[in-house]
Amino acid sequence: MMMLNPLSAAAPTIPQQASPYYPASRRFFNPLWLNIEWISGATAEKVPHLEELARAGKALNRDRFIHRDTVFKLKMDALETLWREFSGDKEFDRYCGEHAGDLDLFATFCTLAEQYRCGWHEWPEEYRHPNSGSVAEFARENRRRVQFHKWLQWLLDLQLQRCSKEIALVQDLPIGVDPDGADAWAWQDVFAKKISVGAPPDRFNTQGQNWGLPPFLPHKLRAVGYEPFIQTIRAAFRHCGGLRIDHVMGLFRLFWIPTGAAATEGAYVRYDSHEMLAILALESQRAGAYVVGEDLGTVEEEAHKKLAQYGLLSYRLLWFEKDPPSDYPCNTLAAVTTHDLPTVAGLWSGSDLKRQRELHLNPNEESTAEIRDRLISMAQLSPQAAAADAIIGAYRLLAGAPSRIVTAALEDAAGVEERPNMPATMEDQNPNWSLALPKPIEDLMSSELPMQIASALRRNASSTQRA
Repeated sequence: MMMLNPLSAAAPTIPQQASPYYPASRRFFNPLWLNIEWISGATAEKVPHLEELARAGKALNRDRFIHRDTVFKLKMDALETLWREFSGDKEFDRYCGEHAGDLDLFATFCTLAEQYRCGWHEWPEEYRHPNSGSVAEFARENRRRVQFHKWLQWLLDLQLQRCSKEIALVQDLPIGVDPDGADAWAWQDVFAKKISVGAPPDRFNTQGQNWGLPPFLPHKLRAVGYEPFIQTIRAAFRHCGGLRIDHVMGLFRLFWIPTGAAATEGAYVRYDSHEMLAILALESQRAGAYVVGEDLGTVEEEAHKKLAQYGLLSYRLLWFEKDPPSDYPCNTLAAVTTHDLPTVAGLWSGSDLKRQRELHLNPNEESTAEIRDRLISMAQLSPQAAAADAIIGAYRLLAGAPSRIVTAALEDAAGVEERPNMPATMEDQNPNWSLALPKPIEDLMSSELPMQIASALRRNASSTQRA
């Protein structure tokens, strides 16, 4: 199996949003994920221009920094070229009919965003609500471009389906959406205004977190029969064998922060967890997929019990747990770390702690030292061991977990010290979600360290899934 970062759509504008957890829509996908070579007609013989674009794209691999804006321009150029050659397909017509109004509205949003090159709050007044006659007229006048964006989503659906036939995929559902994005535009009457969600201070993020994502108003969400939530969950289950729900506590309560207030000045607002979990259970049964709830951080004990009652798998992280992995409960997903926490190499070398100091994040140095000491003790490592030995030791330790799913992080497989995301920082402070692995996935498949990690996790594989 393979766990994915969110594939959710970003607005089709420059600059491109780097974080997959700040999507324009959780119902549709990001065209940056398209493999151009898999698209019908994408050959140098038919479209010579594509070869030049491919060379320009591959040249970007010389730099570890991901130049999303350049990638976006190159891919859109290629896609628009192929779109001009597209003469129609019955399967495309079927897809458009199946998704009908929601797809039409999303594609219209994309076309409006392209024209005005900004979020919907800054569009002309007549386009700021999706139900206005002006929006319908705009869609008619720009029908060809609206069709183009629908075609992109069809291609994404085809390619995701193709990948899912090769390996079981676990999609990742972000906790919210960009307030200037497509979902916030479509469902603006159900979202709270001048409020964003985040998390109170904890031992790893001592200043708290503000994620800049607007929350649903609980009473309005219920009044519309949870339709936005149902559509979001249903889309997340498409072509996958499992679903990870980021910050699953959002089904119970969310930490609301008023605009202009510090992350330490928020308050919790509750949702009807019974109704939301019942919807999730129903949709997971329909999809034939399991659900993993990321229940880390500040979690009420009653919530843990309720998640278990509904059959969601819980999280267990080596960095957080005092007990050895062999003591983890069975109905869990076990991992060493997450995208928001130090890699093994970053923890081991001290570089992650150093980076936090440079960013003035007031890191919890005592807890970090405790985690390193615990790893030394449990994995029987020398404090002077090489980072690669610490990585292998951590995963040998994790292999002893009776958890239903045991995972390995690509960053650890590549031995990198940088974590993908440093919470409480912005793009101008830290290259969050913009550092590629030091070598391509194809090279990792035959590298020694990933093979040693895989060998460690292969133990007891008959009773667990390894990712």
